[in-house]
Amino acid sequence: MTNNNDVVDSEGLQTSLKTPEMRRILASSFVGSAIEFYDFILYATASSIVFAQLFFAGLGPGLSLFASFSTLAAGYLARPLGGIIFGHFGDRVGRKKALIVSMVMMGVVTVVIGLMPPTESIGMIAPISLFILRIVQGVAVGGEWGGAALMALEHAPKNRRGLAAAFANAGGPAGAILATLVLSLTATLTGDGFATWGWRLPFLLSAVLIVVGLVIRLKVSETPAFQRLESESDERKVPLLTVFASYKRQVLVALMATMTIYVTQGLTTVWGVSVAVAAGEDKSEVLNWKALGALTTLIVTFLVARLSDRIGRKLTLIGAHIVAAALALPVVLLIVSGEVHQYAIAIILGNGLVQGLCYGPIAAYVSELFPPQVRYSGASVGYQLAAALGAGLSPMVASALILVPGAGPYLIAAAWALIALLGAVAVFMSRSYSEGGASQTEPAIGGVQKIKGNQRTAV
Repeated sequence: MTNNNDVVDSEGLQTSLKTPEMRRILASSFVGSAIEFYDFILYATASSIVFAQLFFAGLGPGLSLFASFSTLAAGYLARPLGGIIFGHFGDRVGRKKALIVSMVMMGVVTVVIGLMPPTESIGMIAPISLFILRIVQGVAVGGEWGGAALMALEHAPKNRRGLAAAFANAGGPAGAILATLVLSLTATLTGDGFATWGWRLPFLLSAVLIVVGLVIRLKVSETPAFQRLESESDERKVPLLTVFASYKRQVLVALMATMTIYVTQGLTTVWGVSVAVAAGEDKSEVLNWKALGALTTLIVTFLVARLSDRIGRKLTLIGAHIVAAALALPVVLLIVSGEVHQYAIAIILGNGLVQGLCYGPIAAYVSELFPPQVRYSGASVGYQLAAALGAGLSPMVASALILVPGAGPYLIAAAWALIALLGAVAVFMSRSYSEGGASQTEPAIGGVQKIKGNQRTAV
């Protein structure tokens, strides 16, 4: 529960983002999300520069990288399963409990990956175990985003929901910065130091980070919306069934609105890194530029989230998708140049600007598509499906398309731009929950409405 000294309104919502309780909540969303994405993105980066030679070396240079990206994709493809599992329990037993379990699961698995012997030592057990552990990572992070966003959004004042929910998304680039910088430091090791043991240190560091995250997360209260929902448990036995019975369109909109974020991430931070490293660029320098791109994402995310509270989520997101479509070809051409400073520009434009523009409003936008009873489930499934399809498949698709003589970069850019334009159309045609589909003001966000089919009655 909130402290008596904190200022809340009649619905239990904080009246400012500066109250002590709200600051704890925002810190929990940001730090918890940063730690989980540190673990998740650490694997993505390692898959680009070291896992191919450690776990798949027998397949040859091209196939080993493809196999490494396949394990990366497995984690992304498992994210919707995490959204389903943790969304169910987040809607049934609480956002806070689901988030704590998700964090512990991610931390344990990441440490185990850091201890994994290479294929040379234990044979096929190594790549198979890596594949399974990556799937568990995907399940864990699939449950993190929805809960972290809702903890902030469902406590926040209604006119600051965009900025509040963005703290969960901002944890993503913050975790990426930390993961990339730590891995970059270990990548400076000479000889076989990095391939033998240096890459393991960032994974083992996760144990310390998880303890810090749990200390912060255990101190926050459950959201007012869920506290009111506890008396309506008979209506929430299987939230996912309600989502697919009554909110299929919202799930599709959430997927399309989010796809551009993860296609951009996959192309610039995974495939792009592999292209730069394959061209002979220094691993540490490439990773440092990647960290700068994530820092740009972090800054742009907060600026655009605040803008979305003023001009609306839809207008902000449509503009972001149009920018993504316009920059697709220039960014791809910069990546395939094979020159590290051109890659630096690509990572700042793509990962920094495009992803930040979309990241800012997306957490509040997707959450506002669903009522409190099924919000964790609905938002998580739509968002994580986009992550699975976008970031999970785009590095492999780009690796295949780039082989088309004379047309590879243009095919990659065309696919990216098309996805961005389809996302803009989906957002333009959408409505949020309070409009009988969706809007910028949702009177029941701090309270509860009963669902009878597609009918809503205030409680």
